[in-house]
Amino acid sequence: MHDIRMIREDPAGFDAALARRGILPLSRELLELDEQRRAAIARQQELQTRRNALAKKIGEAKRGRQDSAALETEGARLRVEIEAQEAEAARLDAMLRDALAKIPNRLDDSVPAGEDETANQLVKNWGAPREFGFSPKPHFELGEALGLMDFAAAAKIAGARFTVLRGGLARLERALGQFMLDLHTGEHGYAETAVPLLVNEAAMFGTGQLPKFIDDLFVTKDDRWLIPTAEVSLTNLAAGDILPAARLPLRLTALTPCFRAEAGAAGRDVRGMLRQHQFTKVELVSITAPEQSWEEHERMTRAAETVLERLGLPYRRMLLCAGDTGFAAAKTYDLEVWMPGQGSYREISSCSNTLAFQARRMNARYRLPEQKPDYVHTLNGSGVAVGRALIAVMENYQNEDGSIAVPEALRPYMGGLERITAA
Repeated sequence: MHDIRMIREDPAGFDAALARRGILPLSRELLELDEQRRAAIARQQELQTRRNALAKKIGEAKRGRQDSAALETEGARLRVEIEAQEAEAARLDAMLRDALAKIPNRLDDSVPAGEDETANQLVKNWGAPREFGFSPKPHFELGEALGLMDFAAAAKIAGARFTVLRGGLARLERALGQFMLDLHTGEHGYAETAVPLLVNEAAMFGTGQLPKFIDDLFVTKDDRWLIPTAEVSLTNLAAGDILPAARLPLRLTALTPCFRAEAGAAGRDVRGMLRQHQFTKVELVSITAPEQSWEEHERMTRAAETVLERLGLPYRRMLLCAGDTGFAAAKTYDLEVWMPGQGSYREISSCSNTLAFQARRMNARYRLPEQKPDYVHTLNGSGVAVGRALIAVMENYQNEDGSIAVPEALRPYMGGLERITAA
């Protein structure tokens, strides 16, 4: 959420920042709405001052046994007008908040220009893609041949974009999640947190899912929303709070199912597990003081990279351009893992610094001793997407006979199993 006071102070700068995202200037209409709102508030206060003075005169008239009927009529008229101005101010305030809520975050100066993912910048490469002595298969062919990945069974009970995993692959998915949690809590200082998978509308608004992404969300009949990422639950733990500065940075992690309607993904990745309505992810969230957030962004991204390095999965770090950076983010790094069955790198983690954008929406603040509260900065990242990690392990560790070698880092979580074979 943007602060209207900052827009008042530098409307040209605000419009220039939005132009980097391809958004036409908005400051004039926002400031006109703000001026109308402030005028309604000023008029309400002026009328209230007049009514207070009138009430004093009515009291004096009654004490002097004078006729106060005309004064009381005027007081009643003022009351009606005050209520009308109060309603008008509330209406304009709601309109302004609604308009501000739909505007994406300002981008950091380091974010490169560009309209789409083709303008993203390569920051680093890690690991060399494996040279196969055979033609590597995509994960869905491997999984179905093993009898451990069943899309037809999932479609029968849930429809498209769901998967049933069995045996060794089900255990591998569980192992990946446990491995990531142990790594992030044991080495990276994140506190494991179990959170609700169903949240209220305010929580979805706070992290920026609503109203922008309403078509990509699932909602229940009692108006609870299934989380598209544990970022929603974890970040909102600070909503409405004033945290002592000594507690920051606050680092939280959770392993949860996530739910996305994928409304904008028609025809994309229809085969396999890449784009599902339900998937598992380890999420990383940091809540920091403003001066800590950029260092924390680099730290969080390194934590996610460490997962891929321990698994021996080649990846690259990409700095997203202006046109590819998400709604709430000021800057985002994507980690893309090599998928030999597809012959391409695919996103497996996004690590974003939202600065105070989410904090303003959820009123999350911190306080230094003897100072006024200020908004925290919030960061989020996948640490990493478990389903996509499963795909990457299957494709990178496949053998010519269709079996899957288990990475050494995961063997303790697999009961020492070294190879996944047909059921």
